[in-house]
Amino acid sequence: MTEQQQELTITERIRLCLAEGDAKALEMLLDPLTLSETLREILELVPEERTELLSLLPADLSAEIIEEAPHELAAELVESLAAPNAAAIIDALDSDTQADVIGEMADEDAEAILAEMDADDAADVRRLAAYDEDTAGGLMFAEAFTFHETDTVGLVLRRFASDDADFERYRGQHPYILDEGGRPVGVVSLRGLLTAKRSASLTDIMVAPITVSVDTPLDALRDVFDLHPFLGLPVVEVDGTLAGVLSRSAVDAAVLERSESANLKMQGLVGDEVRSMPLLLRSRRRLAWLSANIVLNIIAASVISAYESTLAAVIAIAVFLPMVSDMSGCSGNQAVAVSMREPVAGTGTAPGPVSGMAQGSICWPD
Repeated sequence: MTEQQQELTITERIRLCLAEGDAKALEMLLDPLTLSETLREILELVPEERTELLSLLPADLSAEIIEEAPHELAAELVESLAAPNAAAIIDALDSDTQADVIGEMADEDAEAILAEMDADDAADVRRLAAYDEDTAGGLMFAEAFTFHETDTVGLVLRRFASDDADFERYRGQHPYILDEGGRPVGVVSLRGLLTAKRSASLTDIMVAPITVSVDTPLDALRDVFDLHPFLGLPVVEVDGTLAGVLSRSAVDAAVLERSESANLKMQGLVGDEVRSMPLLLRSRRRLAWLSANIVLNIIAASVISAYESTLAAVIAIAVFLPMVSDMSGCSGNQAVAVSMREPVAGTGTAPGPVSGMAQGSICWPD
């Protein structure tokens, strides 16, 4: 890199790499940056440059950047790519993120991308995207580390030692044991696997798992994880068949996102918003809140106008108008803050369609 190039900003150097079509130099330039810093730099580019950048980078790196963005923005970035490139990036994402991003796209664009993916993977994405986002089905991922009742400890250990490229997607799950109908009937701890004979059947060392239904709401899921020290739970369909696996981190992230969303709504911001989003979209979202405030202000002004003669007669009353306005706003914010912290009735129990197991059993614990 020349001395003149070193004096350029990162954004300018990115544009230079794009102009030269130098994918290797672009990757080296972004390597020292964190994912959030990389995303911020990408958002400084015009849409055409963003598309070119994501097309030049390896699909795995592009997927990591896409995963850092809010789902609406991620969908916008992926939609701008050619279907084969977009499919490669989507395929590199975890299945739960795939469903979230695909769910934000127009149906035509989503189907074009899914058509380029493996049929089984595309079916999983469609299935996950059909669930409500604040339920176990909407938060789970499809990949599950499963075995059959007839399998042995040795088979599981060989899977652990294999070079299976998809193994990382299991995210440290404990093995789940399924019956012939695909229903989870047991889970095996790592300690049990290491201390048992390789010829032992999994049914000899497994324990019954706790399961949650695909339609279990977020509050109930939070209660389940509060009661049990598990890192994940199997999610089942209505007929009891395994649908996917839900992680504690996904539930924690969903609870945090819901809290942040409620806080933003209090400030008049609806949905995810970043400065790079289209001005018309951002303006339309904000005007809904601002228009309501204008109407309320007009009502307040009309009340004051109705008592204009009184204010003119006793001018000292006008001194108290800003005080009343300020105190009403402060007391309102305090009331909202207290209401948000108020415990929900039934908190501490595990409502919803949750099945249990004996205390002391292990189902993907810490």
